[in-house]
Amino acid sequence: MKMLIRPLATLALITAALLQASALAADTAGTIKTSRGEAEIIRDGSRQPATVGAALQVSDSIVTGADGVVGMTLRDNTRLTAGPNTTMDLNTFRFDRTTHAGEMDASVKRGSLSVISGKIAKASPDGVQFRTPTVTLGVRGTEFIIDAGTGAE
Repeated sequence: MKMLIRPLATLALITAALLQASALAADTAGTIKTSRGEAEIIRDGSRQPATVGAALQVSDSIVTGADGVVGMTLRDNTRLTAGPNTTMDLNTFRFDRTTHAGEMDASVKRGSLSVISGKIAKASPDGVQFRTPTVTLGVRGTEFIIDAGTGAE
């Protein structure tokens, strides 16, 4: 009986680890692909460097300094580049890998953001929005640059 308990306990631990990894992957909206200069991810009130390979999650803020630039790729292949002195919040991100349907909402509080839209904009044209202090943009599958100026955070 003892010989059977050990393999079952091991199997239970492996299953729990896989479920936790799957849940973490679902929370991950994307990844930092390039980073130079001063750049941070603010998550739940704590700051961490925006290093290459770092995961992006919904509710993260990306903040760059005067010399900072960050390139990000989201799970639907949307590519974002935050220029110097930028503050961007990823408010919403949902993506179905099978149907490509989803929703994305980001706010650019200050600075500039280059956008190459991904699969969500093509499959769910009304599902992608970018907000600035003065305007909300709906995206219909294109490339564009947002310049929100030096607005207050």
